[in-house]
Amino acid sequence: MAAAPTVPIFPLPGALLFPRAQLPLHIFEPRYRQMVQDALGGDQLIGMVQPRDGNEPPALFETGCLGSIVSSEELEDGRFNIVLEGITRFRIERELQVETPYRQVHADSSGFKDDAEPEPLASIQRADLERESRNYADALGYAVDWEAVSRLDDEMLVNGICQVAPLDVGSKQALLEAPDLAVRADLLVQFMQFQRMVPGGAEAPETLQ
Repeated sequence: MAAAPTVPIFPLPGALLFPRAQLPLHIFEPRYRQMVQDALGGDQLIGMVQPRDGNEPPALFETGCLGSIVSSEELEDGRFNIVLEGITRFRIERELQVETPYRQVHADSSGFKDDAEPEPLASIQRADLERESRNYADALGYAVDWEAVSRLDDEMLVNGICQVAPLDVGSKQALLEAPDLAVRADLLVQFMQFQRMVPGGAEAPETLQ
């Protein structure tokens, strides 16, 4: 991705997109329906960014992930079901003054090396991650096909857990911004362990910051 292209953004708390990962989305707000329509008629790119607060419009975290629409379905009432596939993370250089109902930014991906697949995790780190994932899922009461999980490659496993784990926005952002897969896996294990230990267990809202 060239430096500072114009990117339409979808601020959505807790929704993480990673390079080579997919994120299904149900689009129902009119402004984001327009965004999807415009993207489908153009380069099919949308930037996923987490909001920092609940204001309208919300302040944004500086780091997001650019995604390409790889599947789309327009429903009869104008809503969309789409699937984004992550391309690269980016940093917001500045937000643009635009006439569209959705926000757009200049995004720079030059500080990320997301085009290459990451180095595999060390076997002991993979084992620690799988063990803590089992403990975390048990605490949440999730039913998981662990045989299928064991067949996932390291990147799919780490990023998939990051996407579905009910962690807070700050923790999710830290996972997105992790410099490499090994650091992300370590953070993820710490967050899951901490959340299981706080009052209320894994269902409590607090996570390690």
